[in-house]
Order: sequence, then structure tokens, then C-alpha cells
Amino acid sequence: MNNFAPASAGMPEIARRAAEAKARLEHVSATATSADGAVTVTVNTAGALQELSFGPRADELPRTRLAQAVLAAARRAQLDAAQQLTGIMAPVIGEHSEAMEFLKEQIPAPEVPEERSGEPRRKPPSDDDFGSPILRRGL
Repeated sequence: MNNFAPASAGMPEIARRAAEAKARLEHVSATATSADGAVTVTVNTAGALQELSFGPRADELPRTRLAQAVLAAARRAQLDAAQQLTGIMAPVIGEHSEAMEFLKEQIPAPEVPEERSGEPRRKPPSDDDFGSPILRRGL
């Protein structure tokens, strides 16, 4: 008597887990807000920006600082979305499988910069910098 199950015996369970993962992935989003509340972003599973809103503090920030806050919040939200994605896929493809390693390799690891508070840092003056660009003309 042969006691081994055919390779396809586990297919209904795999199909069920895959369908469940697909349904969960359709609802994945991640939101991040800057520490000062100036910026809130929401991204989808792929990390694409879905929503962007500005708090009252945004009006007080220089444009370069506001842009930095948007990018920093987006990167934090993208990292969260990527973690949700791998968490959903782990039961389907195996947490330590080659497929999971491949999936993780496809997700770019964003650098999550620390938020700076206040004004952007300026380059310290050098001995040749007298504070006015007019003094440099003709040199």
C-alpha cells in the first residue's frame, strides 16, 4: 500500500492562503506624519503616494524644509507598507523561503532620514566668506 500523498494534495490550502493574501494586499496602506505635524502622507502597497495633507505648521516652513518633511514622511510610510507586504506574504510563500528573499530584494529599502527641527542647516562661513556675494565679484 502506497502512503504518500500526491504533490497536489496541498494545493487547495495554498490557493486559499493566496486568495486571502490578495484580498489583504488590496487594502494595505501606510500613513506617516512629520514630528511637527506639518505633513501627513499615505502610500499604497507599492509605496506610491495616495494622499498628502499639510497641517498648520506647514505654512511656517520654508519650501525646502517642507519638501524634506514630505520626502521623510513618505519614506517612513513606504517602509511601513513594505513591512506589511512581507508580513502578508510570509504565510503564503514561507517566511524564510527563497521566494521571500526574492520578494525582499524587489522592495527597495528606502533611507529613512531623521527629521530636522527648525531651519535648515547652513554651511558655516569660511575665512573667505564675508557674508556678502558682492565682495567676491571680480576675484
